[in-house]
Amino acid sequence: MALAYDDGPVTRRELLFGTAAAILLRPHRAAAAELAFAVPAGACDCHTHIFGNAARFPLWSGRTYTPPEATVAGWQAIHRTLRMERGVLVQPSVYGTDNRCMLEAIGRLGRGARGVAVIEENASARELDALHRAGVRGIRVNLETFGIADPAAASARLQRALTQLADRPWHVQVFVRSSIVPALEPAVMKSPLPIVFDHFGGARAEGGVDDPGFQSLARLVRSGTAYVKISGAYRASSSGPPDYADVRPLARALVEANPARVLWGSDWPHPDSRRREGPAVAEISPNLIVDDVTTLNQLAVWVPEASQRRAILVENPARLYGF
Repeated sequence: MALAYDDGPVTRRELLFGTAAAILLRPHRAAAAELAFAVPAGACDCHTHIFGNAARFPLWSGRTYTPPEATVAGWQAIHRTLRMERGVLVQPSVYGTDNRCMLEAIGRLGRGARGVAVIEENASARELDALHRAGVRGIRVNLETFGIADPAAASARLQRALTQLADRPWHVQVFVRSSIVPALEPAVMKSPLPIVFDHFGGARAEGGVDDPGFQSLARLVRSGTAYVKISGAYRASSSGPPDYADVRPLARALVEANPARVLWGSDWPHPDSRRREGPAVAEISPNLIVDDVTTLNQLAVWVPEASQRRAILVENPARLYGF
């Protein structure tokens, strides 16, 4: 008789391979919780990743971790559960500037998907035009995954990204720690293009709303020059699941600052992107176990007003990503 776990029955292969290891490597499925609010039509998950078959889409040699596969079918399944009709695929660091896996996924998903690419600093206008036709609407500057904490380096990288995009109708998405945000504030305030901050702008719950980096982020959101994704709450929280209660003040402060500049994202499939060294980089790092339904339900706690939730889930993404 087959053994059963939360993620389904254990197969003969898993028993031979090693049950515990095999279950950890399975794509995580959302728990059978119920949604706590009516998700509006046209809702968008603004932060997701796809990790393809390594034989078809080789991982970058400079990556800091190795994720398990996360498929288009899995992406579609979790969005059916969450009642998300649209989604944004963000180029993960493990592919470097090779966007082929993400672009293929967007092609399969169709008009309900958009992308945020990572590009070479010498990418040509022709290459950027091709990315736009494929559904890309922005580029990502990812400093946090690589441990870059120098404010001057962050400012220079942002400026180069803005120069690359020139008058293109795109945005620049930045993933930095909270302490970097004040150094970016002057450039963001003057930016001709929208700037999008990943994952609460790198804020940590223990720093609270008075943290200087968070205060800088709130000013940028309030001014309308920056968007922020209230995504990956588990990355900001110290209290942990199921409700990540210590993140609540951060989310509410950002919504209060300017609900027209707030986005929501699941961060599916929740990669464990902690930096590995040496041979450990090549070992598969199981995804973090996150209950996606319970996490989405926190939006009703953070944003009690249905009209503001609609702005965050529908109107703001439609404006930024051109749905």
